[in-house]
Amino acid sequence: MKTRFHRAVSILLAASAIVSIPLQSAQACSRVLWNDNSLGVFVSRTMDWPETTEPVLTVFPRGMERDGGLVGEERLISDNPAKWTSKYGSIVTTVYGVGAVDGFNEKGLAVHLLYLSATDLPERDPNKPGLQIALWGQYVLDNAATVAEALAELEKVQVVMAEVNGHKGTLHLVMEDASGDSAVIEYIDGKAVVHHGKDYRIVTNDPAYDEQLALLAKMDFSEPSSNTPLPGNVKATDRFQRAAYYSAMLPEPENEQQAVAGVLAIARNVSVPFGAPYGGFGIYNTEYRTAINLSEGRYFFELTTSPNVIWAELGKFDLSEGSPVMMLDPDNISLAGDVTGAFEKSEKAPF
Repeated sequence: MKTRFHRAVSILLAASAIVSIPLQSAQACSRVLWNDNSLGVFVSRTMDWPETTEPVLTVFPRGMERDGGLVGEERLISDNPAKWTSKYGSIVTTVYGVGAVDGFNEKGLAVHLLYLSATDLPERDPNKPGLQIALWGQYVLDNAATVAEALAELEKVQVVMAEVNGHKGTLHLVMEDASGDSAVIEYIDGKAVVHHGKDYRIVTNDPAYDEQLALLAKMDFSEPSSNTPLPGNVKATDRFQRAAYYSAMLPEPENEQQAVAGVLAIARNVSVPFGAPYGGFGIYNTEYRTAINLSEGRYFFELTTSPNVIWAELGKFDLSEGSPVMMLDPDNISLAGDVTGAFEKSEKAPF
């Protein structure tokens, strides 16, 4: 029991390095990383938003030419935009067709963009290649094989704010790799704040690290039972506490099915249901959930308006340079199970 308590405390302490967000302007997203079981590395996230983000599952081969100054077809950065050619193939979920908000590459590096209204990017320095924020995650997937490599690659560019559909990209970047390494990157007061290490497993949207520690001091997980009181509302602090508690309780999985079910169960637990009291809080219902088996290269997707879970295997796609971009619209109730073969060639890459 003490071991489980210590594990719960470790999850809470490490994952709580999140920056304060005013409650009335907070969006809701959550990420749960399970990297301390003997089977593999598994991660799940929720995407919570006030409208559809027009998600499309997209497979990119190697050799993609990118322009970090473009938001769709609009030029945002003209003074030294970041430009690169992708080293690695990836499977992602796109957002509004202008960037990747979630996904992983063939080396087992995954990224997730979560809302963070406290985001404060530095003043533009034209001496450094500019990268519009919706391509932050894709830049990582294209250029790095591990979290450590990603952190080094990101030193080469400057993230620039972008706005799409009236929403500013106030985001923080969460990453993990097949070794279980993890990192959270936030821009606060114009400076990058990096939390790097395997213990950073749970991420929501807020509050600040010292506030999370204060909340932790009030929680007693030493004797977990069905009577253990847990916060049950939809705000980020409540979701964070529940995700941390239940992550510490996950039983050792016997197979992938159990492991994926475990992280998805927690993602569902911290999802925001339709009709929840979110209107005045700026917290919105969950649009979809994803799960990734980074050890085997499988991507799971669950649209909340669909009764089915679908998945695809990145290793079964042709990722060689010159191969076509492959896409799948998940908003199709007839889709279920392995949909690797249902992806279709795209005449044009979304970005």
